[in-house]
Amino acid sequence: MENVLLDKLQRPLRDLRISVTDRCNFRCVYCMPEELFKSGYSFLPSEEILSFDEIIRTAKIFVELGVKKIRLTGGEPLLRKDLPFLIKELKNIAGLEDIGITTNGSLLRKFANDLYKAGLKRVTVSLDSLDEERFSMINGNRCKLKTVIDGIHAALNVGMTVKINMVVKKGQNEQDIIPMAKFCKENKLILRFIEYMDVGNINGWQWEEVVTKQQILNILSEQIPLRQIEANYPGEVATRYQYLDSEQELGIISSVTDTFCSTCSRIRLSADGKLYTCLFTSKGHDLRSLIRSNQTDETIMNKITQIWSGRHDRYSEERIYKSTVATNKKIEMSSIGG
Repeated sequence: MENVLLDKLQRPLRDLRISVTDRCNFRCVYCMPEELFKSGYSFLPSEEILSFDEIIRTAKIFVELGVKKIRLTGGEPLLRKDLPFLIKELKNIAGLEDIGITTNGSLLRKFANDLYKAGLKRVTVSLDSLDEERFSMINGNRCKLKTVIDGIHAALNVGMTVKINMVVKKGQNEQDIIPMAKFCKENKLILRFIEYMDVGNINGWQWEEVVTKQQILNILSEQIPLRQIEANYPGEVATRYQYLDSEQELGIISSVTDTFCSTCSRIRLSADGKLYTCLFTSKGHDLRSLIRSNQTDETIMNKITQIWSGRHDRYSEERIYKSTVATNKKIEMSSIGG
């Protein structure tokens, strides 16, 4: 019988997101702004980061507990040396149905072929503007737009499915909604617009800066007719739409105005081996100490079971009900990759 581990709200454990590094070569204004992550910033020392063997062992335990999908994140995951090796090993885990990565795309051209050969069939690229000036402003002037576009085409050319994530922030890039939709349609890319979220503590998030799902739809409807389509699977976070004159789709992740807490099946493992049961949580559970103290797989499995079984997080729903933003310190996006 299939293993189903449920939390306090009867949500199954199905998705594991693994941060393989806290380092990033971008300084995006809403994630790792230059003024806080300056040259010389102290990232995690290598001995504090989980090794590939530790990640693989932990992933196998999670799959035994019911995880079907793994996504590798960062920081920027392609900065982690020999990442294709890790992907190949994870692909060999019996019972794991899907593996993906989320990347800023700056190194994708270099690694696309090796990633595909290792077994990676899909990649998500974070891309918030197709305007060179705005793109450079958002990423802290760390990368040219062409570098990312070339990486996207390299991934497509080797046979990968490519999804684009665009965070939409009022006053920053809402003028890029239409160009991004047209670009993704023309290049057969899956597109996800994301409402600007209050992840972490450093982005100075304000309700007034959110471009809502309805506002995004209103902008799209002026030039691009769409129809809503069914979710791919239970718990999918995006509301999906299809272009009326194409089989291509786009989606909107509206975690501010709609929320998807009730069906959230995700747990996150940070680069230094802490488990986080919610994107907006402040508390991580130290799994690395268990992994490095000669504990059995059964002991680690029992600890994970205890953590998930006690989970009752529903931050986004509480934000809407309370009409306020939590002031407690939250884990930063750069530590757990979104």
